[in-house]
Amino acid sequence: MQNSIEYKLKKILIKTKRKIFSEIAGNNISHFEGEGFDFVELREYHFGDDVRKIDWKVTAKKQKPYIKIFKEEKELNVVIVSLLGGSVYFGSKVFKQDVIAEIFALLSFSSVKNSDNFSSLIFTDKEEKFLKPTKKIFGVYKGAQDILEFNPIGKKVDYKALVSYLSKRIKRKSIIFLVGDFVGDVDVSLLSKKHEVIAFVVRDKLEENPPDFGFINLMDPESKKFLQMDLSKKVVEDYKKSIIKNDAKLYKHFIKNRVRFTKIYTDDDPFVKISKLFAGV
Repeated sequence: MQNSIEYKLKKILIKTKRKIFSEIAGNNISHFEGEGFDFVELREYHFGDDVRKIDWKVTAKKQKPYIKIFKEEKELNVVIVSLLGGSVYFGSKVFKQDVIAEIFALLSFSSVKNSDNFSSLIFTDKEEKFLKPTKKIFGVYKGAQDILEFNPIGKKVDYKALVSYLSKRIKRKSIIFLVGDFVGDVDVSLLSKKHEVIAFVVRDKLEENPPDFGFINLMDPESKKFLQMDLSKKVVEDYKKSIIKNDAKLYKHFIKNRVRFTKIYTDDDPFVKISKLFAGV
């Protein structure tokens, strides 16, 4: 088991490090920015900059666009939260938990490249593991290893507890990345008022579109209870409707509270999906 984790870790780290630090990478996800507080300087507008930060008076005077740079933008505080309930221990080809580790590695390598502080948090209904802020590559290795080694079976994510915990622990305005499968009652409105929140919804296509197996024995990875279910056509159709309803409510909540988000399936390339999110595609 340990050898399998070491192999996964090595594979993920090599893949993600190459993509973030490659000079020929197309959409580089290391360009995420915070909103900032303290004004520091002006610089010319570059393609991809936030147009809301254009200083129109200086732009009119110089006859070319200039934007305001803020102190917090120069050194961001990045918090990457891995939500590891039992449901992430699933995947038709790759476990959702492995994809979460890969997303963590991409985001944390981006922070290292930008010389930004990043911290790693594994959360269920409580803090499971917290790595203090760092700018060093070792933090990427340790954080990814913690995610892969964590046993989520019997765990369930409590989003209310998560928001309460983060609101108390993170005092400085930060970029908070939430990475999980987001099934259940999610409310991050309080968190998004103070911080920039970005969500990555990690799913497997089989769980969203299961075949009608008929009678089948299953284990609930959150309660660890074994169940015998009749996955008839009607049961499967009702289940699919519940997933659609869950996601419609989730996306509406994210949009209302200005939370950027994207869905990443286990057979997607996380780098491509994250790059498109930051590029506004």
